[in-house]
Amino acid sequence: MTEKLTVSVLGAGIMGAAMARNLAKAGHTVRVWNRTRAKAEPLAADGVHVAGTPAEAVTGADVVLTMLYDGPAALEVMREAAPALRPGTAWVQSTTAGIEGVGELAGFARAHELVFYDAPVLGTRQPAEAGQLLVLAAGPVEGRETVAPVFDAVGARTVWTGEDGAAGSATRLKLVANSWVLAATAATGEVLALSKALGVDPQSFFDAIAGGPLDMGYLRAKAGLILDDRLSPAQFAVATAAKDARLIVEAGEQHGVRLDVAAASAARMQRAVAQGHGDEDMAAAYFASFDPDFAPDEDASA
Repeated sequence: MTEKLTVSVLGAGIMGAAMARNLAKAGHTVRVWNRTRAKAEPLAADGVHVAGTPAEAVTGADVVLTMLYDGPAALEVMREAAPALRPGTAWVQSTTAGIEGVGELAGFARAHELVFYDAPVLGTRQPAEAGQLLVLAAGPVEGRETVAPVFDAVGARTVWTGEDGAAGSATRLKLVANSWVLAATAATGEVLALSKALGVDPQSFFDAIAGGPLDMGYLRAKAGLILDDRLSPAQFAVATAAKDARLIVEAGEQHGVRLDVAAASAARMQRAVAQGHGDEDMAAAYFASFDPDFAPDEDASA
């Protein structure tokens, strides 16, 4: 039988709330904290204890799971939780924090004698709610039996990338995967925007590529959200995608690689945020194509 754990989930956004529900469904005792408590309150109906502070949430926890906006947010919340953290507690850090960010979080873990697991996930709202995320994990072999039930509850599969969570091998793989996701999302939006501008029925494009190597389920899924006006509730929000795109660009710069597509995707996502689409699904970056301040480059078109 799977050992039942006390798990603290810090962050009850799209992903964190779904993970907390699945942990409770698996029979674990779950305590959750969110900066805006009202967003976490619905979890009480699923048997999750909603805590008033991070310290209250982590008291007596076997595993602490962080799923927050970014690295600085995760570090701030863990500092608030610090007085109640027990040495030896496993910390599953699932926030997309970037390479520099995960190093800072690992340093906090060392200082507080926590067993650190770098464990970002691949997936959006639907797979998160279904417990079908892909968990990318790095951390010590000794202790994995403690975090394995957590990964099993939230994910369909766990891919171990190394034994040193501080090295960030799982985060590095997450950034690589996200670079492809963001590029595909941006391309989907541009295909539909160009179709609209040229008076082309998008269905004729889908029919042309159907069943061939250019066809892709992700393209059709994201295009469907735009065409059917199903951008809310978000599977993965534009604002969060913009943050991830910036982390990808920074990682490339730090390692001597110029990532033009990622940089353009970051700018595109940020324009959509400025237009008021930040809380919508990242497919809403489509609207960034219709920028009233856009001025064509005459030299480029000459």
